Amino acid sequence: MQLTRSLPVDTLLVAPETTAPSRALYFELLDTPASEKTRASAAEYLERQLQEAAELPCDLPEDPAGLGAWIEQHTAKVGAEYQAYLDQRRAGGPRRYFSSKAHALHFLRGVAPTKLVDGAWLYGLLQRWDDARFTSLIQTYLEELGEGQPDKNHVVLYRKLLASQGCDDWQSLDDEHFVQGAIQLALAEHAERFLPEVIGFNLGYEQLPLHLLISAYELTELGIDPYYFTLHVTVDNADNGHAKKAVQGLLAAWPQVGDSEDFYRRVINGYRLNDLGASTLSVIGGFDPEQEVLRVLEKKAGVGQFVHSDYCRFDGRTVNQWLAEPQRIPAFIDTLQGRGWIKRHEDPQHSRFWQLITGEQAPMFGVFSAHEQQLIHDWIAGDWLAEQAPTRGKPHPALAQRQAQFNSRRRPAERPAKPALVAAEGQPSSDFDAEAQLLERQLAQLPSREARMHHLVPLLAPTRHHSAAGLLATRIFTGLFN
Repeated sequence: MQLTRSLPVDTLLVAPETTAPSRALYFELLDTPASEKTRASAAEYLERQLQEAAELPCDLPEDPAGLGAWIEQHTAKVGAEYQAYLDQRRAGGPRRYFSSKAHALHFLRGVAPTKLVDGAWLYGLLQRWDDARFTSLIQTYLEELGEGQPDKNHVVLYRKLLASQGCDDWQSLDDEHFVQGAIQLALAEHAERFLPEVIGFNLGYEQLPLHLLISAYELTELGIDPYYFTLHVTVDNADNGHAKKAVQGLLAAWPQVGDSEDFYRRVINGYRLNDLGASTLSVIGGFDPEQEVLRVLEKKAGVGQFVHSDYCRFDGRTVNQWLAEPQRIPAFIDTLQGRGWIKRHEDPQHSRFWQLITGEQAPMFGVFSAHEQQLIHDWIAGDWLAEQAPTRGKPHPALAQRQAQFNSRRRPAERPAKPALVAAEGQPSSDFDAEAQLLERQLAQLPSREARMHHLVPLLAPTRHHSAAGLLATRIFTGLFN
């Protein structure tokens, strides 16, 4: 493995010959998107994915004139199902998705490759910023980027969420977790070749799904900040949000000359791309606490096998000897349970192993991340956790007030003011601000709006827009675009 220097999502570049195709392409597109070899691989990948997608069912209306009614029906159906879910919860029913906080963190980690390139599929349209056909779609992309505001930029928000929960070790997930992200990054590079597919993918992605509403509700209940998800609930609305803009974008790009039937066929196939790879529900359904605990312990064993003393032995082996061979980890866990160091289905505080890894004075303090500790805690607790009469249908107290704010949130209609292109005179020089000031000076020297827009577009790329320079570039681009 080679640690890349240019990946803003702090990823590891995995050699293509040693990893699965979607994951390899995903990291290649993050690291070297301008490489002709990488772009060619992305185009070939899209062709293969589209061939697979063509075999999938599709619920879009045969006539695009019916898309407005289709959105209304979809929204009404999701709304009714969500109300039924809320009724079940108010009646004392259990959570539908997350059996524990560890389960919820497993979900956050499992969908990270997709969430960390949120909106990427629309990036290729920025080159046509002065073409009125793509105005609504470009507005959608800019809103995915939070119009340059860090607290609204979807990738910034998700990176912070992962870091806050210790879930930013997602780079080694199975290949299926990278399919959606690879598709989105590949579409970003090839909008000129796959324009109808980009529009169709956007049409599918921007519809409000039931799982988004339920996930936000249950994350709040478990004390995990759901802002990233609740923000999508508001901006994807069917009245004036991304769902409506998706249809507007399709109709605006509808061919006036040529084969409109073939155009819509390709839109439909792009729409189907949303159903490939790991989904929210498959990630949630794939949670196996014991296997996840084993995964974590096997990962730690590579370092841990060298650092334990020989003082403590289990069944004739030192801890170092147990950890030296990963295949022995399951037997080691069984031994710890047999010796009473791990007491399953009890309060984890009763387990000596748990006491070793938690608390600032614990011998193994800092060895396990917050996510890993939560996983081990909930696995040890097992049935005991379910017996603790968790609050049903009520948000975690720490987030209750904020959830109420989310529920009433409406996206403001106003656009951000156009930022100045040069810093104020006399502003002290700072390394923290040097990049932004350089960008402003570069833009101030350009002769026209067109030249400035062209200069800014690369900074709005999926790999760069969430950086400090990318956020500033997005704010300036948004001001010039509107």
